[in-house]
Amino acid sequence: MFHYDRGLKLTRADLAVDFRRRQPRAFVSHAHVDHMARHEYALCTPSTGALYCLRYGQRPTRDMPYGEPLEFGGLRLTTHPAGHCLGSAMLLAEDGDQSLLYTGDFKLGESATAERAVLPPADVLVIESTYGNPLYRHPPRAGVLDRFFSLVQAALDDDRTPVVEAYVLGKGQEVTRLLTSHGFPVLQDPRIFAVSEVYRARGVDLGDCHLYPGHPLPGHVVVVPPRMHRGSRLPNLRRTVSFAVTGWATHERTRDRLGVDHAIPLSDHADYDELFEAVERVNPRIIYCTHGPLSFVDCLRAAGHNAYPLEPPKEKLTVQTPVQRRLF
Repeated sequence: MFHYDRGLKLTRADLAVDFRRRQPRAFVSHAHVDHMARHEYALCTPSTGALYCLRYGQRPTRDMPYGEPLEFGGLRLTTHPAGHCLGSAMLLAEDGDQSLLYTGDFKLGESATAERAVLPPADVLVIESTYGNPLYRHPPRAGVLDRFFSLVQAALDDDRTPVVEAYVLGKGQEVTRLLTSHGFPVLQDPRIFAVSEVYRARGVDLGDCHLYPGHPLPGHVVVVPPRMHRGSRLPNLRRTVSFAVTGWATHERTRDRLGVDHAIPLSDHADYDELFEAVERVNPRIIYCTHGPLSFVDCLRAAGHNAYPLEPPKEKLTVQTPVQRRLF
């Protein structure tokens, strides 16, 4: 049913899944650049299609609304919400004999700007496992937000501008909606604002949010890309308090590593416990892990699951994994 070719491919349909290199036909789970390329033909949800074209220009796409099966290349394909960002989708592929669920990036918990994840049962599970380390158990969302809002208010009370570093697509809109819902008006970097306009066009209300006018405004929070993005520093920001909003903030050294005043553990990925919850909900007979630590495979095996890494080990194997033998 599938094989590995520097990424997941659905064999019968010759459909690449979240490839970063150009393909004749590909499924795009969401519009982050590490999950897509300028494909000749892309299958994706309508919201992902709008964001995909914003980032790469107009391209041929096929809309796959959530829960509406599509017969494609001898397979029955259905998208389900992944809870990661606007339009993010899991892909369920069925060939009449067996089923495969590819999660892509996902989160089981609440989101202010994305539909909550839905996990159908499947025989084979290909799971994104970014936080597949027991160190990464995210604290309860309500407590994290209370602390975040208190720190933002304290900065404003001190006549400083809160500057929140967040990814251009997804986290930037999520944190904006959370802030405006709590009464903080937001000014956005132009790159984040362009994505926010797509969110609004797709029916996501971001509240009192505007393009950064070239200088901070009293009482406003400024949302910018992370410092690793070239040119992420906006002009005329002087007295600031900086925040990084990331699931990696669970680690105590993240604040120093990112060079910010505060690191807030707010994630758009499933944490370690949610990964196990996802496995229990899907109830697969075999699991393949990707985009995470190899040690997570061992964690799953220790818990009694039949698990393998999706990417075959580089060293020569005496016993091949099922994916190398293309059993599925």
